[in-house]
Amino acid sequence: MRSRRQLDLHAASFDRAADVYDAARPSYPADAVSWLTDGVEGPVLDLGAGTGKLTADLTERGLDVAAVDPSPEMLRVLRQRLPEVDAHEGTAERIPFADAAFGLVLVAQAWHWVDADRAIPEVARVLRPGGRLGLSWNERDESVGWVRELGELMDAGSAAFDDEGDPVLAPPFGPLEKHETHWVQALSHDGLLDLARSRSYFITKDADGQAAVIQSLRRLMREHPDLAGRETFELPYVTRSYRATREG
Repeated sequence: MRSRRQLDLHAASFDRAADVYDAARPSYPADAVSWLTDGVEGPVLDLGAGTGKLTADLTERGLDVAAVDPSPEMLRVLRQRLPEVDAHEGTAERIPFADAAFGLVLVAQAWHWVDADRAIPEVARVLRPGGRLGLSWNERDESVGWVRELGELMDAGSAAFDDEGDPVLAPPFGPLEKHETHWVQALSHDGLLDLARSRSYFITKDADGQAAVIQSLRRLMREHPDLAGRETFELPYVTRSYRATREG
């Protein structure tokens, strides 16, 4: 378990890589977004919205969406893409909206950064009674051999969080439901390198460490039989999504 300081340092690193994050990271599969938003009434908050990957999916569905993120640079990209979205700096522990403002709060690729003891009551505050909290993660499917090797070369094991288990949500949230979606992201070789460059455990390395990772990934793509000689390839993902209703 990493310290709060380590978590904060890794979370803050995205300010240095907002554009490459936006270019390289995938969005979320339609099946997962549909499950998270099914039956929702009222405005939606994309909390930890980053550059607006999920925000864009939500607005395309005609939902009334606001966005919050702690990174000014990530919000810069989001505002360029989605100028109509009400976007603010903030965190899950301090959400800059009024009580009971939303019918749904979504946190995609970000719940592992938060202090859950403080975030859960704050999210509950901005949700209407009967509103929903939804969490989602895109994760590489490392049951595939070359994808597992990719993670090892990117030094993903040095990440500042451990999200192998399901999240735990305290009251006033009710039972947690889970949904999984298997899908693939089409990537070029440069796209895969940018994907590595967008990860916090890459951004926080020194220049020599970053160069070593890129060199190793180039070798993997040049020599691995599933990748060698191909201009593009498919990176398999599993998207884990969760939802729980605010009771009371």
